[in-house]
Amino acid sequence: MPRWTSRLLLTLCLLMTFSAGCRLPAEPALATSATTQPLSATAIPTETLPPTSTTTPTITLTPTATEVVFEVGRELTLDYLRAQEFSGSEIVIEQKLADRSNYYRYLVSYLSEGLRIYGLLTVPFVDPPEGGFKAIVFNHGYIPPSVYQTTERYEAYVDYLARSGFVVFKIDYRGHGQSEGEARGSYYSPDYTIDAINAFKSLQRLDYVDPDGIGMWGHSMAGNVTLRAMLVEPEIRAGVIWAGAVYSYEDFNTYGIEDTTYRPPPTSAPDDTPRPPRTSQLIFEAYGRPDLSQPYWQAVALSANLDYLASPLQLHHAEDDTVVDIGYSSDLAVALQAAGKPYEFYIYEQGGHNLTSPAFLEAMQRTVAFFEENL
Repeated sequence: MPRWTSRLLLTLCLLMTFSAGCRLPAEPALATSATTQPLSATAIPTETLPPTSTTTPTITLTPTATEVVFEVGRELTLDYLRAQEFSGSEIVIEQKLADRSNYYRYLVSYLSEGLRIYGLLTVPFVDPPEGGFKAIVFNHGYIPPSVYQTTERYEAYVDYLARSGFVVFKIDYRGHGQSEGEARGSYYSPDYTIDAINAFKSLQRLDYVDPDGIGMWGHSMAGNVTLRAMLVEPEIRAGVIWAGAVYSYEDFNTYGIEDTTYRPPPTSAPDDTPRPPRTSQLIFEAYGRPDLSQPYWQAVALSANLDYLASPLQLHHAEDDTVVDIGYSSDLAVALQAAGKPYEFYIYEQGGHNLTSPAFLEAMQRTVAFFEENL
């Protein structure tokens, strides 16, 4: 019996002991398949620069000045996050879901800062190759937490990656679905980044996953989550971002956004009940609006801290995206080239914010090829 199947059975036995009445997954009936040799993780060539955007981002090519101590919003700075330790936890199978064409699906959970975070885990039918499956942490874009469900949205995206042979872990973030904690957004809170890094660390614990072959995928606001996670955790081997946003924070001023993730969730409290100020409000009061000439904004801006980026990045964006302006990706590409970092940038005439038809198939093929080359 393969090692990973034994690991699943052990988890199921523990669940049966401590949680009577819980629906437990059945033992997978494994198919057999010839294994393939892992592809070389060689550096990718830099793409030709995109057309000049409306603004030229200010780039700081040295790490944030660590001698500056920030009283407000300190937890958002790159140096603060890089000083933290992330260990993840054991991934617990909560429920066996319906299988797809060539992979199993599980509702699972793990711990992030003591909070139980849920997610969708897919595992190929075949035996793991020598060294384990390559894997991807899948970071979804903004969906109102009050309506978010683990198995809804992004089905075609997860399915394509899973059918391509990757273990895929689509996490829910705190405050989404059954996940514990408060949903505070990604731009002015490090919470979702921390959840993503702990998901990465949890995948590394699985004996059927290659701990040195895990990448990250992000859409929309998760462009911010994915890049921040890569700047904090150098073991993330590759990142792919579709229609991402907010890298310098000055770009937020320039392009705006329709994404409401930075707004507080609705409350049932009476209208005259005082509410605590948003984190973004406190940050603006302390340091002003985003301005890369100021130390705090240098400390939190992702594009100003690209010296920390240890792995290649692939960007995708459609020109007809009406939610997140393509300028976000264009400016990031300029910053990546200025910092000498390997990246690819693909522009699509049509596809909208979700890169649907006619862009979807081509973007997915490029995404899979990129992960296969770099994981």
